[in-house]
Amino acid sequence: MADSCLGPFFCKPLGPSPLPLFLFQIPKLPFHFPSKSMAAHCHCSSNPRPSQPSLLVFSGGTAFNGVVEELKKLTVRVAHVLPVSDDGGSTAEIVRVLGGPAVGDIRSRCLRLADESTSEALSVRRLLGHRLPINPQQAKSEWYEVVEGAHSLWEGVSKPYRETIRSFLAYFQNEIIRRHNESFCFSNGSIGNFFFAGARVFFQSLDAAIFLFSRVSDIPPESLVLPVISTNDRLTLGCELWDGTIIRGQNEISHPTNGSVGPVDKGRSSVPALPSRIKRVFYMSSEGRNSLHEVFPTANAAVLDQLSNVDCIVYAMGSLFTSLCPSLVLLGIGEIISSRSCPKVLLLNGTHDRETSSFSASSFVTAITDALNRTYGDSHNCLKNFVVVDSIRDPKVGIIFDPESLINALGNVVSRYMRTKD
Repeated sequence: MADSCLGPFFCKPLGPSPLPLFLFQIPKLPFHFPSKSMAAHCHCSSNPRPSQPSLLVFSGGTAFNGVVEELKKLTVRVAHVLPVSDDGGSTAEIVRVLGGPAVGDIRSRCLRLADESTSEALSVRRLLGHRLPINPQQAKSEWYEVVEGAHSLWEGVSKPYRETIRSFLAYFQNEIIRRHNESFCFSNGSIGNFFFAGARVFFQSLDAAIFLFSRVSDIPPESLVLPVISTNDRLTLGCELWDGTIIRGQNEISHPTNGSVGPVDKGRSSVPALPSRIKRVFYMSSEGRNSLHEVFPTANAAVLDQLSNVDCIVYAMGSLFTSLCPSLVLLGIGEIISSRSCPKVLLLNGTHDRETSSFSASSFVTAITDALNRTYGDSHNCLKNFVVVDSIRDPKVGIIFDPESLINALGNVVSRYMRTKD
């Protein structure tokens, strides 16, 4: 497949004016980009259009959330593809006790897509987005209030929604009690994660749980939230560093927390640096702790179908090796992407993290093409076309994309491609 996995723009351009491939934020980092005066300007209407473009977005459950609301103004025809290998925070506790895939990233994206047009919709979103206190005893006490229907979070939630949500929360509680050999810790737990886990165990289907969550939170039917692997089993992510070191578990790769279940800080200053750069990521057997056993799960057929038909493929900002690459390394993903002539857009991070310390923009491109080709270290992968996008400084997380500028520029890229199809 070689470099064609990122699209035809690494090979032969389509026509005299090739479409932009990458959207870059201008961060205060040692990257050498053209001046901000070259920023793209696009005025995309927020009014509904007869035929909205369709996008597929590879992302994790945090960074891209900041632009989801703005993206709705461009199109709701978006397939959000998310990994299911997270093993940190309250998600790790659910997986430890109940097994199964991680649902935290999926729940997070579903909440961002949830309806906000009525007071009840806001009440449901507030309930499913609520996190319990850090203190274990306080968290357990508040959880009992929620599952018994006595918590103030239920205010504004009508009887049909209340009974549906409570049923699966109660089922989740019952499943925990049945694991009498395991003591579940509710610290910093997400009510939405507990609802999701209860539905998944009840139906014995991750897809069914996503469908239920989507209907309860009233996500537009054109907006799809797809696990990159549709499974009812636990998945463990591993990585190999260039010095030969093997690290087991997404949390250990990205932001080791030493068992803490509190809010995660992925900044470089909060975690020790990796001893060497990451060479590749892969999936490992969840059986045993001391042996290296690489496994090769199958990509979700629904993801492959969407990849074959969308108007634009987006590699979102976020944790490069633990949010994007776990989706890209699966068999079939790179093959389909390399066959498509639609725009492929990389949204570059505004800051470095533990996974990408000292990375240049081209290093991101190489990591993505390596994952898609299931190879590594091709120095010929480089930047070809780009659009400069405005950035803003967020007091909590630092430099991020300006959502409006980003979606306007993305809309311009897609609309140019759509015109070539007419």
